[in-house]
Amino acid sequence: MRTITLNAVRNLGILAHVDAGKTTLTERVLFATGSTYKRGEVHDGTTVTDFDPQERDRGITIFAAAVTCTWDGHRVNLIDTPGHVDFADEVERSLRVLDGAVAVFDGVAGVEPQSESVWRQADRYGVPRIAFVNKLDRAGADLDAVVESIRTRLHTVPLVVQLPIGVEDGFRGVVDLVRMRALTWDDGMTEGPVPDTLLAEAQRRRRLLEETVAELHPEALEEFFAQGLSEQTLRNALRELTQRGQATVVLCGSAYRNRGIEPLLDAVIAYLPSPVDVPPVRGVDGQERQPDPDAPFAALVFKVNATATGRLAYVRVYSGTLHKGETVQVGGRNERIGRILRVQADRHTPVDQAVAGDIVALVGLKSARTGTTLCAPTAPLLLEPAVSADPVVSVAVEARTSADNAKLTEALAHLVDEDPSLRFGTDPETGQTVLSGQGELHLEVSVEKARTSHRIEITMGRPRVSYRETVASGVTGFVYRHVKQDGGQGQFAHVVIDTEPLETGFEFRSAVTGGRVPQEFVRAVEQGCRDALAEGPLGHPVTGVRVTLTDGSTHVKDSSEMAFRTAGRLGLREALKAGAMTLLEPIAEVTVTVPEEYLGGVLGDLASRRGRILGSVARTGTTVVTASVPLAEMFGYVTRLRSRTQGRGSFTSTPTGYAPAS
Repeated sequence: MRTITLNAVRNLGILAHVDAGKTTLTERVLFATGSTYKRGEVHDGTTVTDFDPQERDRGITIFAAAVTCTWDGHRVNLIDTPGHVDFADEVERSLRVLDGAVAVFDGVAGVEPQSESVWRQADRYGVPRIAFVNKLDRAGADLDAVVESIRTRLHTVPLVVQLPIGVEDGFRGVVDLVRMRALTWDDGMTEGPVPDTLLAEAQRRRRLLEETVAELHPEALEEFFAQGLSEQTLRNALRELTQRGQATVVLCGSAYRNRGIEPLLDAVIAYLPSPVDVPPVRGVDGQERQPDPDAPFAALVFKVNATATGRLAYVRVYSGTLHKGETVQVGGRNERIGRILRVQADRHTPVDQAVAGDIVALVGLKSARTGTTLCAPTAPLLLEPAVSADPVVSVAVEARTSADNAKLTEALAHLVDEDPSLRFGTDPETGQTVLSGQGELHLEVSVEKARTSHRIEITMGRPRVSYRETVASGVTGFVYRHVKQDGGQGQFAHVVIDTEPLETGFEFRSAVTGGRVPQEFVRAVEQGCRDALAEGPLGHPVTGVRVTLTDGSTHVKDSSEMAFRTAGRLGLREALKAGAMTLLEPIAEVTVTVPEEYLGGVLGDLASRRGRILGSVARTGTTVVTASVPLAEMFGYVTRLRSRTQGRGSFTSTPTGYAPAS
């Protein structure tokens, strides 16, 4: 088998809004490159990359899947990423290790909300992109309208290198404006001269393409004014502008009808970078590693997956060469590599080594986690991992039977191990096991995965809100006597206390005079009062109360610290019952960023959730609203906000304290 050099490797991701056609495009790429011999369909559940049962049942990509194929002597390592906003963290982890990307846009809808999100994610990691406008065979498809939305909403310069041949159902090919050749598809691709009916339009668009490129590329500008751009100069300029992030090459087609795939692959090879075209990877201490097979080994784990055959760590190799059976440093400890696998979604092919630029799966690493750096023990390096988003929604989970409680904890630990955007723990006040993630669908999918992989029954519900209670009006001179005589030494404690409201917290004072209650017993009364704060008359922890010990008495034999602590605890409980209590609920300060056209609906929704608007700031095309909202009203808000704003709204939430429940 011929060795492929680093220059002939492309590591890229497929990015898009949900249902733009990413997975279908990936299927057609695999078919065109000869990696598969039958075209899989999303609606039939026969695609290579959507291999998980939940993906096939729901008809969406949930987990990033890696595949490898070969085109024109180049190896293409491709990751099909999710398009649903709940799984944006999967996209983030993939982009961390990719050199380039293909952004897919619906030919009718154009730039959709999640298209903007994944575009910003790619910007964050400096990943060069080309665009593919899909579904041009659909009614209402309009390449020019999509290009304009790319220009205005993504703030990039689109460089359209193709002209569609036919519209909607009559779409049958494209004119390659770089080579000025017509490409049409029937049973396969046919190349020929530009049709006479499209020649004038093709020439006009070629001229427009040259003008735009010349404005951005100084070297091309000289040639443009002298004689117009040659094909080679145009190709070189398009490649450089793409890799610098100054512009975006735009192609078009219909993945479902298998039209436009071959020129897209040619564009991937021609314009997107190889591992040697991107800057060397840099460690957190400033060390750099060149993408050289002879350099010290360095790699980053970007995904961990537990399978029936073992635990797989998916890695991007940045430098050096890794051999099967070799020992590497994993998070400060040395571990041996069991096997190295070339990945084809859920199928794996063993290989003897992985070199710089490869994306492979490793077997045998027990301590590897998502974001872990692997390196040669003799040349330590720490790479910065992708940043996981903070959870925005939580649910309570519990095993249906007590026998499964231990298995539930193990299952949740495995989920968090595979997906760092998940969190779980026990609420110290409610005792519930709480699982937190990026959205309700994210949590549904995660819980279902735990059910099937660990074979346990799990129930899922909303967590209870942690309420508090406080003193609305206190009592004065409340007398409590604790007397207990059951043989032997008895217990005696007599206390007189006042209670009054306090802005927050708890305060204890003693106003006893004449030594009627010794100091050591005063401290015991205070501790007893603190014990009573755990649960008030309404059944919730108490806050905002001042207790004053005004009087009391002792017994020569039966008084003790324990007796006065008990008197303080029981006496305060009775005093709180005698007064008036107010229920407090947790409040969150919510900051919502929303496009201007959806502002009215979002404000109305916040009002329906008992929200109090604190202020708003207008920005370009958006408004940032700050509101104070009861935490109990925030469950499900992420889904409601996305539906009201077509997925374009976002929010952050910060607990600010408690307020009387209305």
